[in-house]
Amino acid sequence: MSATTASQPNTHKRALKGGFAALVGTSIEWYDFYVYATAAAIIFPHVFFPEDLDPALATLASFGTYAVAFFMRPLGGIIFGHIGDKLGRKPALTITLVLMGVATTLVGLLPGYAAIGIWGPVLLILCRIVQGLAVGGEWGGASLMAVESAPPKWKSFYGGFTQVGNPLGAAMATGAFWALSGLGEEALLSWGWRLPFIFSIVLIAVGFWVRYRVEETPVFEEKVEGKEQSTPLLFALKNNWRPILLGFCIIAMSSGGYVIATTFVQNYADTPEIGLDPGIILGALTVASLVEMVVTLPIAALGDKIGVKWVMYLGIIPSFLVIIPLVLSIQAKNVALIWLFVILIRVTLSGAWAPLSTLMAQMFRPQARYTSMSLSYGVGAAVWGGLSPAIASALLLATGGNFWSVVGFFGVLTLAAWIGVRFAPQHSDIAPVTGSFTARTDTTAVNISDS
Repeated sequence: MSATTASQPNTHKRALKGGFAALVGTSIEWYDFYVYATAAAIIFPHVFFPEDLDPALATLASFGTYAVAFFMRPLGGIIFGHIGDKLGRKPALTITLVLMGVATTLVGLLPGYAAIGIWGPVLLILCRIVQGLAVGGEWGGASLMAVESAPPKWKSFYGGFTQVGNPLGAAMATGAFWALSGLGEEALLSWGWRLPFIFSIVLIAVGFWVRYRVEETPVFEEKVEGKEQSTPLLFALKNNWRPILLGFCIIAMSSGGYVIATTFVQNYADTPEIGLDPGIILGALTVASLVEMVVTLPIAALGDKIGVKWVMYLGIIPSFLVIIPLVLSIQAKNVALIWLFVILIRVTLSGAWAPLSTLMAQMFRPQARYTSMSLSYGVGAAVWGGLSPAIASALLLATGGNFWSVVGFFGVLTLAAWIGVRFAPQHSDIAPVTGSFTARTDTTAVNISDS
């Protein structure tokens, strides 16, 4: 560790480098993830499953391959969390970026069901497994890269850089399919859908260069590196089990609610009962992603002023109120209202997303922080994010298309997230040299040893 690093561990210059590296890496990883999510909603039911399969069942099967990655996230969090807690955030994040990009590129080269039969969806699932492992280790590490490098009063702002990666990646993904939708359905289904996947190989090179040049975080260098510690997973399960459970609840809105407002809504508009042109929703989602990208950092910065928990509350509850007119506008096929509410719900969801990196980073001790954070986020994303589109689709089928069943499910996500935020502990690293920090709840402050 250099003298410069030790004496000035949390300068704005270092924080900007860490935040930018987190932004670039997560943008690429979320681009890869959303490219798959978009294709799972409008392409894969036609390409990787038999033509004589009922469209609703084909969609459920497609969302099943989509959900596979979510269930691999906890394992990815354990694997890369171990690397990140033992060897550093930087090597773990570099590996996740390469794995994600390679898997995404391979998806774009896979032959469909018509060419190789059942092996098409089998290979698709294998690529999706690799994607899930990679993204499971990405978000926690990128968040720590940004938050741990930030000055004390700027944690939420710099943590927001990680969160900007989601809407930026989503904008690139839906924007690519929006542009390709102009080719026509036949061209899009035959070869056009492959281009966004293959383009990922270019993004890998850019992201790898940025990640390779970034510094390790001060917290890892001064509190974790070179010190004897137990296996990160065992430490996490023994000492961090309660905040892990609370983090699982918090993810309900930022993951489950998010995919309902994006992936499920997109598929719902494409059902035979609604029959909207895919370009309408893709266009709205692309613009909404750009709007979310613009508002994410200001909303994150608000967390440094009024507290990250209050910002989370201001995102969770309004999102529930907006989902109702959004679904109604889709049913009415009112394009102007669809665009309005698609954009509005992404703004409200930003309140539950923008400060998430900082809130969850401060929920865990520095030891095994990467593992704990990734495990909590990964399990939450697997359950809430991975199953939500399928649950919503199943509810519609079971209730004869009654959208209030989906609204009720969205309410469950809202309640779970509120409970998680309400009881989440907040730890501030205040003494990197001695290894102690402050555990702060809403009303108390206690000094806790890391040992």
